[in-house]
Amino acid sequence: MTGNQRGAAMATAATQDHIAVPRSDTDTAPESAQSSLPLVEDARRVAPLDARRLSKLFFDRLSVLEEGTAEYQYARNTLIEMNLSLVRYVARRFRSRGQDMEDIVQVGTIGLIKAIDRFDVSLENEFTTFSIPYITGEIKRFFRDTTWSVHVPRRLQELRVDLARAREELEGRGIAEPSVADLAEHLELSEEEVIEGLVACNGYDADSIDRPIEAGGGGKQQTGLVADLVGNEDPALALAEDLQALKPHLAQLDERERTLIELRFGAEMTQTEIGKEMGISQMHVSRLLTRACATLREGLLAEG
Repeated sequence: MTGNQRGAAMATAATQDHIAVPRSDTDTAPESAQSSLPLVEDARRVAPLDARRLSKLFFDRLSVLEEGTAEYQYARNTLIEMNLSLVRYVARRFRSRGQDMEDIVQVGTIGLIKAIDRFDVSLENEFTTFSIPYITGEIKRFFRDTTWSVHVPRRLQELRVDLARAREELEGRGIAEPSVADLAEHLELSEEEVIEGLVACNGYDADSIDRPIEAGGGGKQQTGLVADLVGNEDPALALAEDLQALKPHLAQLDERERTLIELRFGAEMTQTEIGKEMGISQMHVSRLLTRACATLREGLLAEG
């Protein structure tokens, strides 16, 4: 059967509302394509069965066309649009991931394009069988590389998928809440590896601290925000660290300087009160404190 005969046969078999054989110079398909390919007026609305039949015709022609020509672009673009139903079919498997479906379809379309560019008609494989792994792989790569709120090693990202699948299989066998031991036995892993994977799963989703907290029960009354449960930094922790760093340098001061430091910053006495306590003038107290603090500061800076 010649190219023209095959084109006519495919055009007849396809949905007549969307596919027509071009007959004049006013048609939208490139003029060079009119001799061998039917004009697909709305490729996205071609039924899947018709798309499969037409794809064979377009792939046959695409394999002998020169890349970059108008006819090549028409054939390639039409193949992409006709097979978008494959992308939507695969994307539906990931609708529970919490990602916008349009974003998933766009990513899957990249996989479809890669499959079209790498498909070899001489191997006589079905394009559907060939393309679905490309589409699925591209979508999985998208979730693996871009949707984790916290970066975790790829090994743990993949383990998360295995754990989710194992949980579904065990629940299907009647185990309502699979334990770590159940998951470890099912996946033939150690319990430590399973625990590590479960902890890593916490880095997949992030939640807003402004999300309201609802009390249990039928009423589900709001009791506050997630932000109310987030602790603040305790300033005493930083102070404790500073004191620990200061200890060895305090030990290097003489006894009078340590007493001055203790009275000034421990008992919080004024310089006048310290002078009366130690029997020296306030001016002398000030000079001694300045010298002691300078010694401590130099020691801490030298450590840094």
